[in-house]
Order: sequence, then structure tokens, then C-alpha cells
Amino acid sequence: MPPATLPRSCSACRSASPCRPRRSPIRGCAPDCPRRFRSIPAPATAPEAEPVAAPAPAEAPIPTRRILAFVAMVFGMFMAILDIQIVAASLSEIQAGLGASADEISWVQTSYLIAEVIMIPLSGFLGRVMSTRILFSVSALGFAATSFLCATASNIDQMIIYRAAQGFIGGGMIPAVFAAAFSIFPPSKRAITSPLIGLIATLAPTVGPTIGGYLSDAFSWHWLFLVNVIPGICVAFATFTLVDFDEPDWALFRRFDWTGLVAMAAFLGAMEFALEEGPSNDWMQDEVVAMAVALMCAGGVVFFWRALTRDEPVVDLSAFADRNFAMGSLFSFVMGSGLYGMTYLYPRYLGQVRGYDSLMIGEAVFVSGAAMFLTAPVAGVLSSRLDPRIMMGAGFLGFAASSWQLTGLTAEWDFNELLVPQILRGVSLMLCMVPINNLALGTLPPARLKSASGLFNLTRNLGGAVGLAVINTVLSHRQTFHGARLAEHVGWANPQALQTLSALEANNAAHGLDAHRAAISQLQGIVTGQAVVMSFIDVFLLFTLLFLALAGLVLFLQKPAPQGGGAAPAH
Repeated sequence: MPPATLPRSCSACRSASPCRPRRSPIRGCAPDCPRRFRSIPAPATAPEAEPVAAPAPAEAPIPTRRILAFVAMVFGMFMAILDIQIVAASLSEIQAGLGASADEISWVQTSYLIAEVIMIPLSGFLGRVMSTRILFSVSALGFAATSFLCATASNIDQMIIYRAAQGFIGGGMIPAVFAAAFSIFPPSKRAITSPLIGLIATLAPTVGPTIGGYLSDAFSWHWLFLVNVIPGICVAFATFTLVDFDEPDWALFRRFDWTGLVAMAAFLGAMEFALEEGPSNDWMQDEVVAMAVALMCAGGVVFFWRALTRDEPVVDLSAFADRNFAMGSLFSFVMGSGLYGMTYLYPRYLGQVRGYDSLMIGEAVFVSGAAMFLTAPVAGVLSSRLDPRIMMGAGFLGFAASSWQLTGLTAEWDFNELLVPQILRGVSLMLCMVPINNLALGTLPPARLKSASGLFNLTRNLGGAVGLAVINTVLSHRQTFHGARLAEHVGWANPQALQTLSALEANNAAHGLDAHRAAISQLQGIVTGQAVVMSFIDVFLLFTLLFLALAGLVLFLQKPAPQGGGAAPAH
């Protein structure tokens, strides 16, 4: 076999270009170049290898302790989000146990939400100061302690204080999980981590009423809180022992913006209060709600001024300069309204119209949670193969279709009629949440992830608060509207109304009642019940239009890059 020949650079003219074998002189070579027309045989003993492409660097294996730490953190986040809705189906039992009024008992949820909304954005700064390890361990241990205090409450005032403390401390666990998922895992693992955190973020509030209903029915309402104690201690121990992917920076604490913290607490706390209390108190017509709105405006002005002018603000808003994060946060806001809104509407319909108890409500709404759980792995696989815009569009359209099916609601709808809409809603939520998480956090650098994950989770909770306020306002106003319109047609000139009244009178007379008065009361109840159902239909129609609009907005998105800075491991 003849010796291999390789091109050589021209030694006579020192041409930078290699002299290659050609039939014509090589441009740039001197006339006396011995390699002008031919190639030089390479030494047989040391042939030069042809250049080959460098192999792609292999991903470093993720330490087992980090995987276990992440699992423990996910469980802690599940507990914190679960407790938002775990009391939803059992408020009547808590009210009876504490001797609270109907107006007071709503604060069992409101106080938790207000405190949690304040802590979620603050946790980004605290995570940088204390490190994820210390912040999460303290939050989990404090959550267990305040849960125990909630179970020992003997009156509504104690319960409100303990629930506020529980929400504030537990809120520190939620954003840390999102930041950890995008910090310690490479992009190739997002098909696993993104569906997992998306599943927990959507499943926990959905199954909250189910778990709460079982606990309060099988034991007592105290176990709604006692169930957190042992798991909370275990999560605190596991995270303190295993988390090792960042270090504290205590020097930041000397630059802590206390004025910004007070302004943020006033802004978010007053906003949450106004959104919770406004629908039932005619909004600005109520003096307390009007004062809360004024405090919200003043706090908001100071908070944003401090956040935009200080070097180390209490909440870093710079992540909103990233287009993907801004769009992902907008989608998270709307998804929060759908997630928490529907989780609120189903139990309210079943309790108010169908007369279900807490256990029956829990069993009925469990379907959506099961659908989410089964869809999570499918969503994970699709997220690595499909354009995220296709997944989001399909999810939004599916949610709209689920809401549209509920516009045919009647007072007789039961588990069977609600089955398909609930399954479709659960599947659609998972299809939406996975690409939204990747869109918002997947392209951010690691240094911004802690603050950005707090803001991202805040948008979801604020979306839920705004959604609930809109729902309650629409239900109240539309029930009054439909009741007035129906009453106009239920008069002495309506033969069908007279026939119904006569049938009711005959039935009451057979039971020895004041036939006419009882029949009038029953007929009024029928009209009111129908007005309630029609107000629910109006809300479902509103959700249908909202998610159709969101599906249309997806068409204007640019396809995000397959990888981002957030994928880099944090050390």
C-alpha cells in the first residue's frame, strides 16, 4: 500500500494555505516551491490522522443525595400548596368546632393566602441570604409547628393567627422547588422534573378538598392540620441533611430593604384582602374594602419604586425583562385563575345545589386529580418532542372545551354528568403547565432563578385570587339578575307557574302543612335555585371565552430555544 499523503504548508514561501496536489500551480506558492504541483508523502511510521469531530461532552451524573433532596423538597411543596384548599370542603365542620360565624370562617383560608402571597416573592431574597438548605429546613419545621397550633385552636381568633403563620412560613418552600429543578438538573432531565413540579402545583389544590373531606369525615377537622406534623419534621431533617447545591450569603442581610418589605406586605396583603372580601361586601361601597384598596395603591407605589431603584431590592423584578419569563408569567396568572377557580366552583356547586357533604364532595372532585396524575408522564414525553406552543394551545383549547360542556349545567347534574368535563380539565391542565414552566424558567441564568421562581409562583397565586374574586362577583350579581328575570315570569298570569303551585299545595296539604304558604315558599326556592344554576353557567361561559382567547395568544409566541441558561448546574 503506498504511503499516505497529506497536504503540507509551503516552506519556500511560508504560505498559510496548505499546498494540495493539483494540476495547476497553487496560488501563493513561490516558483521554486518543491511542493508546487504535488503532495509530499507522509512518513510511514507516523501517519497523521484525519481530523474528526470532537465528541459531545457527556453530562455529569447527578449525585443521589441531590435527587433525594429534590424529592423531599417536592413533598414539602405539596404540603404547602395542599393546605390552601384542604379546608375548602370542611369549613362547616371547623365553623361548628370553633363557634365561628359565616363571615369569620372564611378567614381560615383568607389569612393563609394573604400570608403566603407575601412570603412567596420574599423567599427569593431569603434563599440567597440563607441558602436553600437553611430556608427550606426552617420553613418545613415551622410549617409542622404551626400546623400543630392550628389543630389546638379553640376559637376563631387563634385559628386566624395560626393559619397566617402557617401560610407565611410554608410559602418559603414553594418557589425553592422550582428554582432547584432548573438549577441542579440538565435540560435532558426536564421531561421528568417539569411534569413532576407541574403535577404537584396543579394536583395539590385539586385534591385538597378530597383529602380534607376524607380526614374530617373519618376523624375530625383537627386532622386537617395534624397530618402535616410528622411529614413536616421528616422533610426538614431530609433537606437539612441532603441539600448541598448552594451556599448562604449572610452579607446580603446587611443590605436588606426593610422599607421595601413593609411596602410589599401592604401592597400584596391589602390586594388579597380586597379580592377576598370585595365580592361579598359590594367592593368600594364597603369602608374597610375601600381602605384596603387605598393601602394597596400606596404600598404598590413605594414597593415598585424601591424594587426598581435599589441595588438589592427585596424582590428582583429584572426577570420580567426576559420575554419568555414575562409571557410564561402571564400564562401562569391565567392558569391560576382556572386552576383555583374550578377547584372552588365544583365543591360550591355540589354543596350549594346538590347538598353534598364534605366526603361526597371530595369523592366527586377526585376525578380531575386522577386525570392529572395519569397525564403527567405523557406530558413529560411530549414536552421533549413537541413544540411547546402546540402543547399549550391544545391544553388551552381542552380547558375551554371542558368549561363549554359545563354551560349545559342543570340542578340535576351529578357525578356522571361531571365526569367527562373533569377528566378533560385534568388532562388539559397538565398539557399546559409543563411547557409554561419551561417557557418561563428554562432560559434564565442560574443567578436569577431564585427570585424568578418566587415571582412565577406569585403570578399563579395572584391569578387564583383575582379569579376567585371575579367568580364570586359574577355569581352574586348574575344570581340577582337571573332571580329578578325569573320572578317576572312566575306570576298569576303564567299557567305553568299556577300548575306547579297547585301541585305543591296538594302535596303540602297531604302532609298537614299550611298548604298555600308552604307552596309559595317552595316555589320561591325553585326560582332561587334555578337562578343559582344559571349564574354558574355564566361563570363557565366566561372561562370558555378566556381560554379560547389564551389559545389564540399562543399563535403570537416565538418558539423558545431548546436549552437555556437555567439548565446549568448550580454549585
